[in-house]
Amino acid sequence: VFTFNRVEIRVQPSDKVKNGAPMSIICHADISKNTDFQLKHNFTIFKDRKLVFTTVSDKEDARYEIPVAKSSDTGEYECTVKADGKFGFSNSIYVWVAGMTKPILTADKKEVLEGEIVKLRCELPEEVPPLEFFFRKIKTNSAPKEKRVPEQNQNFSEVEYYVEEGDNILQFDCFGKRQVRSGWESSQHSNKTLVTVKEPFIKPILITRPSSNVTEGDQIEFECSTVVAQMRDIEIIFQKNRTILNSVRDKKFLKYSTVATQEDSGDYLCKVEQGAVSKTAKLNVFVAELFPKPTLSASMTKLDENKDLILSCSINGFRRANFSIIRKSSSGDIVLKNSRVLEIKVNVNHTGSYTCKAEVKGIVKESKRVRINVYAPVSKPTLSVVSGSPEVVLGKPLQLICHSVMGTPPITFTFYKGDEIKKNVTNDTYATFLDENIGLNDNGGYKCDARNNHSSGVKTSNILNVTVIVPIRDASLGSVPYGEVEVGSDTAFLCSVKEGSWPIDFKFFKKTDHEVLLHEVREYSDRTIWHKKTMKRKDTGTYYCMASNRASTDVRSRPITISVILAAWQKGVIAAFVLTAMAGAGAVALWWFLHKKKK
Repeated sequence: VFTFNRVEIRVQPSDKVKNGAPMSIICHADISKNTDFQLKHNFTIFKDRKLVFTTVSDKEDARYEIPVAKSSDTGEYECTVKADGKFGFSNSIYVWVAGMTKPILTADKKEVLEGEIVKLRCELPEEVPPLEFFFRKIKTNSAPKEKRVPEQNQNFSEVEYYVEEGDNILQFDCFGKRQVRSGWESSQHSNKTLVTVKEPFIKPILITRPSSNVTEGDQIEFECSTVVAQMRDIEIIFQKNRTILNSVRDKKFLKYSTVATQEDSGDYLCKVEQGAVSKTAKLNVFVAELFPKPTLSASMTKLDENKDLILSCSINGFRRANFSIIRKSSSGDIVLKNSRVLEIKVNVNHTGSYTCKAEVKGIVKESKRVRINVYAPVSKPTLSVVSGSPEVVLGKPLQLICHSVMGTPPITFTFYKGDEIKKNVTNDTYATFLDENIGLNDNGGYKCDARNNHSSGVKTSNILNVTVIVPIRDASLGSVPYGEVEVGSDTAFLCSVKEGSWPIDFKFFKKTDHEVLLHEVREYSDRTIWHKKTMKRKDTGTYYCMASNRASTDVRSRPITISVILAAWQKGVIAAFVLTAMAGAGAVALWWFLHKKKK
């Protein structure tokens, strides 16, 4: 008989081992026996739940020897012991192999040109992924540029570095990191790899002739040059700000010349490109002013048609120049006169923008624009209702339009209701006004004014009278006689309204399965009477009337019921006939009774 007391696992020399040192994982089984007998033990050791060692022994200890510990040996260890069908399990123990192997860095080139690519490979031998690699590009007198590359499935990584302008002698190194229970662990830095960089061409030289300080009208020449190692796919570009002025390909120099103007002052850039490599040179040029911009003055900028306009061009402190006066147009400039002064009698077609130009030594300068507005007088405006008819329904809005056939815009229109100004509108040829407050007494008094910048002043429309239409309100229907009418007699139906503008259309209806129009009439009154002759029994029923006017709203009365009954003489005839028939029937019955009794 035996039993497991416990199973233990421990590490020698400790659970934290330095990388490269030996270590042992020991599994111990504490067993109690009733007698001293031989017992075989099956020992199994696991790391991170993966089997790493197994052995069979009659001893109570088993040792898993690791002569050279590596960082990949870091992990959770536990062991199990099986003996004669019984099992014992240890607790787990975390073992940390501190330190990582030193990485190895290699480069595919030892010598490169600016603009080329250097490919680097960093390897951590004997390490197990996942790992993180860090590559560093080291330049003299500048901070290293670092790239991080995670690797999930391999113990090496590769990156590419672009060799930039100014990279002379480069050094590269790398290091790795792995995650452990306490955080991240870093390796040593690798060996430094040296890469020499050569220039494919030198930085360009930019010069000007005669100098970088010139006066307007002088000829100025730019020259940009470089020295090239290989004349292949090289390009020289010359630009000012973002505008390219000239360019050449597969040449060592570029020239550009122009007549200097003030706009040519500023920074110039010469750029030499070959593949991905680009080098630049800058130069600032100052162009002194030969003469200031001319000034165009006008005798008036706003004037009536048929008035005289004088335009004159001048240069402050400078008179010897060739002048021209120009009108601006969408189709191009129109030269009006090659002179300092222009005098014209204007019409509305002269409205527009004008400038003048001055030329000295081939340098042409233009003045600021002057806007000239020529005005024709406005014509007498017409005022009308937008809907066409000079009518408006009480409570509804009224929209008016004021229009001037002639007159230079902008035109200011003023609307009046009576003597009260209601609205001012500035537009080209017309304006509208909406009166939302129409009262019962608003039957006229609308007018409008029109004026523009012409000196003739204001023109006023005729007064517009507007008719206010009162909608129909509360239609009612009555009859004489009311309720019951004898057959053959006449009936008068009276339809009236409490309020409404004349004329009024009255309609009389009888209700059946469908509406039946019996009579209609137009009256210049608030009521009408319809006489229906000779009423018949079929005329019994429900009647109503409907009233409408130009407000376009139908108003319906409450219905009344008419019953057509027999006249008094008709009732007497029927009664006599009934009594006679009853008397005859009684006589026949009496005779029959007496005759039967006699038998």
